Amino acid sequence: MVKEKQTIVVVGNGMVGLRFCEKLIEFDVDRNYHIETFCEEPRAAYDRVGLTSFFAHRDAEKLMLARMDWYRDNGVELHVGDRACEIDRKKQIVRSDRGAEISYSKVVLATGSYPFVPPVPGIDKRGVFVYRTIEDLERIIEYAKQSKSCAVIGGGLLGLEAAKAAYDLGLETHVVEFAPRLMPRQIDDAGSRILVGKIEELGVKVHLNKATKEVHGNGVVEAMEFNDGEQLDVDMIIVSAGIRPRDDLARESGLDVGPRGGIEVNDQLQTSDPNIFAVGECALHGGMVYGLVAPGYDMAECVATNLTGGTRGFSGTDLSTKLKLMGVDVASFGDYEVPEDESTSLTFEDPFDGVYKKLVFSKDGTRLRGGILVGDASEYGSLSMLAQSEAPLPCSPHELVIGSKNSSAVGLDSMPDSAQICSCNNVTKGDICSAIEEKNLESVADVKTCTRAGTGCGRCIPLVTDVFNSELKKSGRTVVNHLCEHFPYSRTELFAIIKTKNLKSFTEIVSEYGQGNGCEVCKPTIASILASLWNDHILKTENQTLQDTNDRFLANVQRGGSYSVVPRVPGGEITPDKLIAIAETAKKHGLYTKSRADSESTCSVPKFRICPISGRR
Repeated sequence: MVKEKQTIVVVGNGMVGLRFCEKLIEFDVDRNYHIETFCEEPRAAYDRVGLTSFFAHRDAEKLMLARMDWYRDNGVELHVGDRACEIDRKKQIVRSDRGAEISYSKVVLATGSYPFVPPVPGIDKRGVFVYRTIEDLERIIEYAKQSKSCAVIGGGLLGLEAAKAAYDLGLETHVVEFAPRLMPRQIDDAGSRILVGKIEELGVKVHLNKATKEVHGNGVVEAMEFNDGEQLDVDMIIVSAGIRPRDDLARESGLDVGPRGGIEVNDQLQTSDPNIFAVGECALHGGMVYGLVAPGYDMAECVATNLTGGTRGFSGTDLSTKLKLMGVDVASFGDYEVPEDESTSLTFEDPFDGVYKKLVFSKDGTRLRGGILVGDASEYGSLSMLAQSEAPLPCSPHELVIGSKNSSAVGLDSMPDSAQICSCNNVTKGDICSAIEEKNLESVADVKTCTRAGTGCGRCIPLVTDVFNSELKKSGRTVVNHLCEHFPYSRTELFAIIKTKNLKSFTEIVSEYGQGNGCEVCKPTIASILASLWNDHILKTENQTLQDTNDRFLANVQRGGSYSVVPRVPGGEITPDKLIAIAETAKKHGLYTKSRADSESTCSVPKFRICPISGRR
């Protein structure tokens, strides 16, 4: 007899909804379940964490997390562009906008969240956008063609991502934050000061302690007014002021919802109906709504485990995060907000390089509790591992701030196998080491395929690479660190060769110590080495082919094919004749010219951005 399968309906096919499907298929070895999943958006699950990269390639397919044949091959019935609008709990049926009626054994709600738009007068004008889906980004790109300036309401993670997008579109960009600091949930005031300075160096203006009172304009955005009476003239606004749990379907179905939103769940992620579960940003667990993807993945795996005979509870998760926002490293890990009466902190601030570190220790200095890193997050992996460990510190607290004489004290060898390397997919150091040994993995790509480490947000790849190289060395295998296929040397080795042999051109170097014609990896590297050693003129014929487009033309190429030029003014000292030369060049060619003072200098340093007009203003 063929055993009848139970049907699980997954409402929501975002990153967390897809992860539940993947885990259920992996754990359901007896094939007891059939999955039906509803996807309200016009495309299946895609990488929302990497959404900003869409501005670079404009190809939605590159963000897809699973191809359509994956759903077919695994027997997952996917309802694309169809919203689940009703759950009949008595009859155990899920109904959709397009008329689908699916009988279920269990329902998993993975409806995610929606952008919060503050109820400000005029916020509904044309030119106001949210930053959430690929469709949102497509609308922003189109409207930017007729815009010159943009304000982003919200200085959190998504707000700074949106600001980067507006900046890359060539818009004069402003970040407006209600709180007295950027990223108020992740970093402190000192870290925010460093971050603000770094961002404003790019030409993005940051406005803190600003509450928007009204959006002005005759049907379209023309300006925004703040509560303090100040007005900012802009012709485009992106709202990124936080998220709210998408709990409307749960409310209409009579499930318990928190007073401030979110579907209430227990440690097994069950709602008030034991046959309905909630995971991800729509779930309220222990009074907390998690707005990161890693906790959602953990929830999805927890439910899949319990539905397939396992026993697992969700007890919260670490909110450590590492990001690169507008080119600036920002990271926080562990419990960095421990009260002062329960902890002791060490801080380091370098205003010259824009680096800030704050490490929070236990009162007796034997354990690292958490920390904040801005400007340099290269030690995030090892420090976050130490914060998770219950073992005493392998060194003195100050050595974690200013460096340790014993480099291995806080290195990979000191990390336990239980240390989490990839938070998105919950991959530990032990998982990677076991996979390398048991399956004889030969590359980082093999590690990613086998363990899924680094296949989420990708920020753990450097640490995954370090673990891989370390394991290869321990096993006696050779770690190949060749620059590329054209040179059987590392960058350090090539530097020594070029310096010792007094080589001056790429042709000499590749003919004597390499092969082929070079590539996008070795050419820029050798260009950098030659520049460091000999400092030849960048426009010499033999040097030109080694440069990327920006260096070759002494300008920054923009997305529309135009260029921006920032004339160098060493020390801020410029003569009237040089100012006249810049002005005459801009006037002759009809160039957009922008000047700003460098607020971090001891004197006012003129900086000019000259951008050719390329079909739009």
